[in-house]
Amino acid sequence: MDFNQVQNWFQNKRTQMKLQSEWYENKIMKQDNDKLRVEHSVTKEALENSIREKHSKEKVDENQTKIEHDQLEDEVKRLAYKLSLFNKVVAHDNIVLLNLGLDAFNELFRLYENGNPLWISKLDGSGEMLNIEEYDRLFIPLIDTKPEYFTMEGTRASCIVADTSMALVNMLMDKNQWVDMFPCIVGKTYATDVISTGMAGNKSTSLLLIKTEFQIISDLVSVREVEFLRFCKKHAEDVWAIVDVSIDEIKSCRRLPSGCILRDMPDGFCKVTWIEHTEYNENLVHEWYRSLIKAVELSGERGIRKMAQRMTDMFCTGVCGTKHNWELIQPATNENPKLMMRTNVSDPSEYVGVILSATKTIWLPTQQQTLFKFFNNEQTRSQWDVLYNNSTMERMIQFSKGQNIDSNISIYFAHGDESCASRVILQDTCTDESGSILVYATIGSQEMDKVIDGGDSSWVALFSNGIAIAPDCNRNLLAANDTCEEMDNGFEDGSMVTINFQMMGNMLPDTTLSMELVKQANGLISHTVHKIKSALKCW
Repeated sequence: MDFNQVQNWFQNKRTQMKLQSEWYENKIMKQDNDKLRVEHSVTKEALENSIREKHSKEKVDENQTKIEHDQLEDEVKRLAYKLSLFNKVVAHDNIVLLNLGLDAFNELFRLYENGNPLWISKLDGSGEMLNIEEYDRLFIPLIDTKPEYFTMEGTRASCIVADTSMALVNMLMDKNQWVDMFPCIVGKTYATDVISTGMAGNKSTSLLLIKTEFQIISDLVSVREVEFLRFCKKHAEDVWAIVDVSIDEIKSCRRLPSGCILRDMPDGFCKVTWIEHTEYNENLVHEWYRSLIKAVELSGERGIRKMAQRMTDMFCTGVCGTKHNWELIQPATNENPKLMMRTNVSDPSEYVGVILSATKTIWLPTQQQTLFKFFNNEQTRSQWDVLYNNSTMERMIQFSKGQNIDSNISIYFAHGDESCASRVILQDTCTDESGSILVYATIGSQEMDKVIDGGDSSWVALFSNGIAIAPDCNRNLLAANDTCEEMDNGFEDGSMVTINFQMMGNMLPDTTLSMELVKQANGLISHTVHKIKSALKCW
């Protein structure tokens, strides 16, 4: 380490030792303070009772009464002096907390000012992830070393907000406004103690002690109760920073220096850079939600993207009959789908054996984007997805593929029967004016966890299923046998919808398809079409 790092290490270590020692002493003194207050109250009451009793007697020894009165007054003054000393100690403890706030502020700015290799950009450009190894090399733990069973995560992102830095400071430093800003994240706030009100006229160097609950909207994830300092400081003209840092004992989670840098821009806008840096016990998080809470490493994100690309490629070749030697088993008719089969012998990214592809294209008097929103909505998925008929979907991970917010890669958990607990759904969507596709595949939870942790995704075998939507340019075309109930679905513009399922035909490559399997494939397509038309009230 260079001289500055060594100097910072000793300074942080002294602050840490001083904080731990004085925090413990403060805890003991608070207990003594409670005892003193009780004793003071009892003594004062005894003094008042004594005076009343003495005056109630006919014969009063005035000298004795005065002596006892003076003794009790001295005792009251002695206890009051002890309380005064205790308050001075508390004030001294507040100075320690202010020093911790300043140290956290300095670390936040170091995190803010550093770039690569400390921060690694996400592939979709939505933010950055903290390089934990680089962080450990550059920084000395501010509050304590990380327990072995804890996981560290760090993320950074920036955006432009239509407000001023001062307005945002006022909102974030006000408990009620802060809770209102993040209702899905911040739960109950037990207490907010004002340790420092800051400089006159603004909130610079103001310090709050907050005890609150952080939450994820699910009954499977425990609420995290955290006690932390929130320190606010004006760094330069039109530049503010607000930093949080935990001070409570190690529980399930603690906040390392986290917060935001607020930089005013012209025309009343403000650039907000938000940094989240936490440590938590991953063993206490339900396995379904670990991927959501845990920031996906760059290698894991690459693996998921490659797997999604391979899945979509399989969907396209299964519909169009390209890249492989597909054999036509059943031509498409008004009633039945087109069935094709091919054989995989050696490709480890696919199941070995006979692969069956079933495809059906239908016309629906509904606009392309309306259909895409219907298919892409997890709340309405059970209305059309026959593979997850009685399940509710919950999106856990999402990677953007561009500026269009509807073009992304997602991982879903299906809440339903017991088999859902061991699998997830990988989904790839893409949409623009020319058309939309939604491709998905069922993958084992353990296999997906390995990919998220950076494992090779090319060895994960999968079957693609999906829907492609193309707008019908003949806007006046109406199907002769189709009628739709009046509903806000834009039925004056129709769409062509292509549905495709791919499945295992036979485990043995040199065998043929059974009539039973052909019947199942026909039924799968027929049932899907029926559910879609029923949901859209279109017949």
